[in-house]
Amino acid sequence: MNHPAPEQPADTVARLRAAFRTGRTKPVEWRTGQLRRLRAMLTERGAEIAAALHSDLGKSAAEAHRTEIDFTVREIDHTLAHLDEWLRPEPAPVPAHLGADATAWTQYDPLGVVLVIAPWNYPVQLLLAPVVGALASGDAVVAKPSELAPATSAALAELIPAYLDTEAVAVIEGGVPETTALLAERFDHIFYTGNGAVGRVVMRAAAEHLTPVTLELGGKSPVFVDRDTDLDVVADRLARGKFLNAGQTCVAPDYVLTDPETAAALESALARAVEGVYGADPAASPEYGRIVNERHFDRLSALLGSGRTAVGGGSDRTDKYIAPTVLADVAPDAPVMAEEIFGPILPIVAVPDLDAAIGFINDREKPLALYVFSESAAVRERIAAETSSGGLGHGLPLAHLTVSDLPFGGVGESGMGSYHGRYSIETFSHRKAVLAKPLG
Repeated sequence: MNHPAPEQPADTVARLRAAFRTGRTKPVEWRTGQLRRLRAMLTERGAEIAAALHSDLGKSAAEAHRTEIDFTVREIDHTLAHLDEWLRPEPAPVPAHLGADATAWTQYDPLGVVLVIAPWNYPVQLLLAPVVGALASGDAVVAKPSELAPATSAALAELIPAYLDTEAVAVIEGGVPETTALLAERFDHIFYTGNGAVGRVVMRAAAEHLTPVTLELGGKSPVFVDRDTDLDVVADRLARGKFLNAGQTCVAPDYVLTDPETAAALESALARAVEGVYGADPAASPEYGRIVNERHFDRLSALLGSGRTAVGGGSDRTDKYIAPTVLADVAPDAPVMAEEIFGPILPIVAVPDLDAAIGFINDREKPLALYVFSESAAVRERIAAETSSGGLGHGLPLAHLTVSDLPFGGVGESGMGSYHGRYSIETFSHRKAVLAKPLG
């Protein structure tokens, strides 16, 4: 039996562009209908999606729902609740020389055909949350899931066409060759989540067509722990934020800066916190994930000798398991401090005081997130005023990502552009200026 050849990227983009030009995607009814269909896919087929996430990353069903499926459902619900308000034209004042009968306003126009390229660490959320914004904006969408999460990629490639409008939404699977072929096409916007090296590839390809890009990258997100804080609370929140998804989170705390005395006390607090979250043997905990593949396991294993092991340190390559690990006495130039860790290793770097911590942060690339644990308003205000980061969290890591009314994005090396909620509409739309003057 002869099977039809798979559609080539150029043909997919041309087909979606033709559909967009008919006006198919512009009515609000189409947009909200697609969002409701996407929501139905996540709720009706959540067990299949969770099973795929477990296969790729060892995620428990609870974690799969909390951080991927339910997260995206909340983003859809928030968008459906506010879309009419966000799309409403916004009046602008008109200067007197144009006459009292002139009016002006801005309105959001869909961009056209957009490409969303997702990473492997949250392969559902980080593909579909941007797609929510693109659909809400009235765009046609090419979705490219990560080949490094093959079970999830296959599940999404099967489910999305079953639920969404195949004339305007397409999924293209594959690795570097397929992504390269996609990037050769002209899109109206490219949304990429991943690392800076590939981000540069995306920007170079986009430049050929003057295509705007959103880059959600990463970096080493620092944590400052002030003296005289409740270290048991700090350690519990750090352990939950750092070791979620086995540390494979773009906004995970990457390293801790604190004074030497606090650093010593924090070690034992983190040991208690890790056991409290994952038990005495995290390898046996159903809530503790695995490293995505052997290449990343080997990369992370090479970093384990970068300091004194205060917590954890165990590993099993066959199981792609690295224990929740805390490294103490870490030098600023240690290998673990050279680039984003993206794994379950938390270095503690001792600095003499707040001035030194701020200097340490500012001497490095701007991070995607910065976390502060301090009871002092003056300390919090100084760090906010004297550092630059994509997001800033006081007292709780990762949480800012869950607030749909906050923009999520990086700055400098950690990315450009933002999304979530109405910020996704701004990203995937053109804000058009309109002026009207009667002819009478």
